[in-house]
Amino acid sequence: MIEKHHESAPAMTDARVWIVTDGKAGDEAQCIGVADALQCGWELRQVAPRAPWRWLMPWGDIDPRDAPSRPGSPIAPPFPDIAIASGRRAVAYLRRIKRDSGDRTFTVFLKDPRIGTKAADLIWVAEHDELRGENVLVTATAPHRFSQERLSAARRDPLPDIAALPHPRVAVLVGGDSRHYRFNDTDITRFLAGIERLQAEGAHMMITGSRRTPQPLHDAIARFGRDPRHLMWDGSGENPLLQYLANADAVVATADSSNMIGEALASGRALHVFHPSGGHRKFDQFLEALARLDLVHPFPGPLKTITYDPIDSTPRIAAAIQWRYAAHKSRIG
Repeated sequence: MIEKHHESAPAMTDARVWIVTDGKAGDEAQCIGVADALQCGWELRQVAPRAPWRWLMPWGDIDPRDAPSRPGSPIAPPFPDIAIASGRRAVAYLRRIKRDSGDRTFTVFLKDPRIGTKAADLIWVAEHDELRGENVLVTATAPHRFSQERLSAARRDPLPDIAALPHPRVAVLVGGDSRHYRFNDTDITRFLAGIERLQAEGAHMMITGSRRTPQPLHDAIARFGRDPRHLMWDGSGENPLLQYLANADAVVATADSSNMIGEALASGRALHVFHPSGGHRKFDQFLEALARLDLVHPFPGPLKTITYDPIDSTPRIAAAIQWRYAAHKSRIG
């Protein structure tokens, strides 16, 4: 397990960072959040392996056409000081960067790589994942792009349509079907009942969906977005989620996304969690622990507007990278 450091982490503003993913929004956002917290320059390197190589990932090798020596390779040298990756298709590419850089690149993987602790120099997992080891950092919540500085700036300068919205304002984060969760008709009916209760209590909602939101659920909540008392992102332009969280008095989030839960907890606003069908035992236990601390509340249920110190794991993950990278840099000379 990663040790804690109480003194300031070493600065690394001159380090070059690659973010390696297959382009999935959630994976990319986590990596960018960590890279931003490191306060150094980064660039995206997206991989798109062909069949059959992608079928064997994360255990197999990279697509041969993506070899660093090949024209157009997404991992062509010069190699970075640090490579941060996420997603099973990125695992082999991270290993290849490590090997072909002659061990000079410090590698970081976010989430369980499925091939054990040798996948990277440093691995981050959430508490509900099972992977543990000397180079594994475990935190309660996932990393994200919404630093306290960005949230504070958004509160100072809200978008005009948000500034015009009366209080109480509720950010509503709608996920969708996933590996562990499904939204059936009963779930959609329950969720809508909760939204209608908030409306009856005088709440003004700021709603954003996701790419995973099933069409029946999207259509059901869209009618609230057409009501002038509420806002709903229509999918065009930049997602206003940061502004919604920064300027909310409370948050509603669906339990299918640990990313959304982590982003919501970073706001320091009362979090109301809706559980669709299915579940993840350890993640449910984590939410239950937060409920005992009065930080998470059931949804549907009465609106809570308490505040608390934000729960944000991103700075801790960045600090662990800084310390481990400094030791790595000292070792390789």
